[in-house]
Amino acid sequence: MSQPSEQELLQTILQPLLVDFDYWFSRSKELLKKERIEFLSPVEQAQLLDRVKQAQQEVSIAKLLFQAVEGQAGIEPSQMVAWHKIVTECWHVSMQLRQSKQTKLEE
Repeated sequence: MSQPSEQELLQTILQPLLVDFDYWFSRSKELLKKERIEFLSPVEQAQLLDRVKQAQQEVSIAKLLFQAVEGQAGIEPSQMVAWHKIVTECWHVSMQLRQSKQTKLEE
C-alpha cells in the first residue's frame, strides 16, 4: 500500500479541522452574543467575542486559500494552536455557564 502524498494528508486532516474550527467559532459567537455571562465582565465577554470573530475570519480566509491552491499549502501550526486556545476557552466558558445555570435551578 502506498503512502499518502503530503497534499492528500493536508486535505484529509486540515480541511476537516478548518470546518471544525468554523463550527465551534460559530457556536461560541452565538453564545457570546445571546447570553449575558455573569462570571465575565461585560468587557471580558465583548473581548472574547471579538477574538472569536477575528479567529473565525482567519479560519474563513484559510479555508478559501486552501481551496484556491487545491490543498497544496498548509497553515502555520502556531496559528492553529492559537485557534485551539480560543476554542478551548469558549468550551470552558460554556461549561461554566451550564454549571451556573444548573446550580441556580437547584437552589
